[in-house]
Amino acid sequence: MSHQSGFVSIIGKPNAGKSTLMNALIGERLSIITPKAQTTRHRILGIMNEPEYQIIFSDTPGIIKPMYGLQESMMSAVNQSLVDADIILFVTDIHEKYDEQDVIDKLSQTNSPVAVIVNKIDTCKSQAEVEEKLAYWQNLLNPQAIFPISALENFNVPAVFQFVLENLPVHPAYYPKDDTYTDRTERFIVSEMVREQIMTHYQNEIPYSTEVIVTSFKEEENIIRIDAEIIVERDSQKIIVIGTKGEKLKRVGTKSREAMELFLSKKVFLSLFVKVIPDWRNKKNYLKGFGYES
Repeated sequence: MSHQSGFVSIIGKPNAGKSTLMNALIGERLSIITPKAQTTRHRILGIMNEPEYQIIFSDTPGIIKPMYGLQESMMSAVNQSLVDADIILFVTDIHEKYDEQDVIDKLSQTNSPVAVIVNKIDTCKSQAEVEEKLAYWQNLLNPQAIFPISALENFNVPAVFQFVLENLPVHPAYYPKDDTYTDRTERFIVSEMVREQIMTHYQNEIPYSTEVIVTSFKEEENIIRIDAEIIVERDSQKIIVIGTKGEKLKRVGTKSREAMELFLSKKVFLSLFVKVIPDWRNKKNYLKGFGYES
C-alpha cells in the first residue's frame, strides 16, 4: 500500500475550538487553550506518524480583521497554511451568528477538500438547532463533508480523523518519522505555557499586550532551569502583571512550572522577569525577533 502524507489546516474564527480539536486529533497537548479569543498567535504543527501515513495538522490563529502589526502577522500565518493545505478543516462554533464571511472568502480561494466542523454541540439545547446549522453550511459551502462535534468531549472527532485519512494524498513523509510530533521546540512550548497562564489569570488588555520569551533553558541531570521574560507595553501593565508583593506573578510562575514538569517529565526551576517594550506589537523588528511571520 502506498504511503500517505499531507498538510491539514485547521482554520476558523477566534475561540471556535481549533486548538482543542488539534490536540484531540493528535493526542498531545501542543496548543494552549483558554476561554479568551485570539489565544493562538502562531501556526503550530502537530505531526502524527504511523507506518502507513504521516499527517501534519496545522493549528492557526483565529481569522480576524487585523488592527496592528502582531495581528497582521497572525493572519499571514493563516494565509500560508491555506497555501500549503492538502485538506482544510473549517471549525465553526454552533453558536456563531453567521458572520464568518472573512473565512468564507478565504475558503473560496482553495481547491483542497474542505470539511466543515460544527463544534461545541455539547452546549446546544436542541437537535433542531444542530440540524439548522448543518443545513446552513451545507447550502452555503457545499463542502466535501460536514461534522457536528464536541472537541472538548471528543464526540465525533474520530469521524473527522477518518475524513482526513480518506483524503490524504499519496506522498512520502515530509518530516523524519521518529518521535517528532511538532515543528516547535521545547523552549517555544514552555513559553506558551507561561502565556496560557497569563491569558487565564489576567483580564482586559494584559493578555493581548503580552509576549513570553524564554531566555535560558538549561537541562541538568535532575532539573531543568528556565528563565523567561514576560514582555508588556507599558509600566502600568508591568505593575499589574507583578501584582501586590509579587503575588500575581508568583501564581503564574507556579502554574506554569507545574505544566512544564508534566510536559518535560522532569523537575523545573522557573524564573520569570517582566520587561517593558513600548508598542512592541507594531514594531517589525521585535515581531520578527519574537518569531512572528511578516
